[in-house]
Formats: sequence, structure tokens, C-alpha cells
Amino acid sequence: METVSRIAKELEKGKVIICPTDTVYGLIADATNKKAVEKLFKIKKRPKNKPLPIFVRDLKIAKELVKINQKQEKFLKKAWPGRVTAVLKRKAGRARRKLYGVDDKTIALRIPNYKLVLDLLKKINKPLTGTSANVSDKVVSNNIEVILKQFEDKNSQPDLIIDAGILPRSKPSIVIDLTKKPPKILRA
Repeated sequence: METVSRIAKELEKGKVIICPTDTVYGLIADATNKKAVEKLFKIKKRPKNKPLPIFVRDLKIAKELVKINQKQEKFLKKAWPGRVTAVLKRKAGRARRKLYGVDDKTIALRIPNYKLVLDLLKKINKPLTGTSANVSDKVVSNNIEVILKQFEDKNSQPDLIIDAGILPRSKPSIVIDLTKKPPKILRA
């Protein structure tokens, strides 16, 4: 738990962190912190018009951010926590939580099945960015050494690296657009 507290403090300071997940290593930051999200875009060299996926800790938090009908909820209860990122319609109005790096009309959400990330989500009680730890258009890897080579530029490096060695072979999450009828798989 000491590790979780230390990482959470860094996230609350606006730091960008390479962290293992249930799929591949991810670049995580506080999705409610504009400067942190801007830094993540810079580090990843990701176009600003390409929204970031978001990690949430549970379905209750997801429902605060997006509209979820009964059919979608039934699907999400089976898929989460896990390797499925669901694109859903954002809630409108003043009550919606300010998130950075996401689309104005939709949000790609996921509840990862990885204890460290879930503990962080509970500790800081805010959504986190959930994008793969790679420079855009470069290889996504489960090997921290391969990943770190992508971030050798001194002007754009993550602030903290959680090294869990080589993760089990995996691909990034499946992305499914639940705003479409029928739902559309965007990444398998």
C-alpha cells in the first residue's frame, strides 16, 4: 500500500507515469488535470484530435461520466473489469466532471483488471488516462526496456516508471463503440 500511496501522490502532483496494466504498460495521469494530460500528449506525441481512453474504478463512476442504458450495463458488467474499452455517450450539462483529452460527445472507458491500477483509482478517486505507453505510431510492448527506448528524448519523458519487468504477452484492450447500433468493434 505504501507504493500505491507514493504513486497516488505523484499523480496528484500532475505527474505522468508508465505503469503496468492488465494488457500492456500504460501512460497514466490524472484525467482531471489539464497540465498532466497536456504533458501526456506531448510525451506520447499523440495528436490532440485523438482522444485518450480513460480508466475508472467502477461502474458507478462510469455512470457519472457517461450515459449507460440497461443493455449496455448488462454487457459492461460481463466485460469489466477487463480488457474491453467501451465508447459511450458523455453526459451533458454543468454536473458533468471536467475531463481533459477526451472527446466532447463520447468517452472511451475501461475498468482494468489489475490490482495496482484499481488501487490507484480508489486512492486518488479520479479517472486516470489509460493509453498505452508508447510514442504514437511506435510499437506497443509488454517489455519495459523496449518502451523506455521510445522515451529517450530528454524533453519528453514520463516522470515515474513502475517497472514490473516483462508483462505476460498481450495486446492493448479491445475497443467497442457502444454508441452504434449494432455496437462496432474499433480495435480487436
